[in-house]
Amino acid sequence: MVSTDTIKKNYEFRRLYNRGKNKVSPFLAMYVIEKKQGPRRLGITVSTKVGCAVIRNRVRRLIREAFRLNESIFAENADIIVVARVRAKDATFVQIEKSLLSLAGELGILKEDKE
Repeated sequence: MVSTDTIKKNYEFRRLYNRGKNKVSPFLAMYVIEKKQGPRRLGITVSTKVGCAVIRNRVRRLIREAFRLNESIFAENADIIVVARVRAKDATFVQIEKSLLSLAGELGILKEDKE
């Protein structure tokens, strides 16, 4: 299984925002670029509009955990950015996970869609 690296550089985030495919749901927005090779990378953005630092970190942890539990079904060669929307602060883990998987399915980065 290929591990997931993180996207941390500002220019990498901007590249995905400008060139990537995107979809939105009530809780999350997702930007994706599929690559020919290299590890899968994940970036998470939570704006200060979502809430104070405690709330932003909770939302970030929920997104990271939802991705970690379903990591094996995501495409291995993709850069993914997940942006939390304001409604995410009141969302449960199940809602975040369902939103993450539905966006990934719509963008075609789930392995079941590839086969």
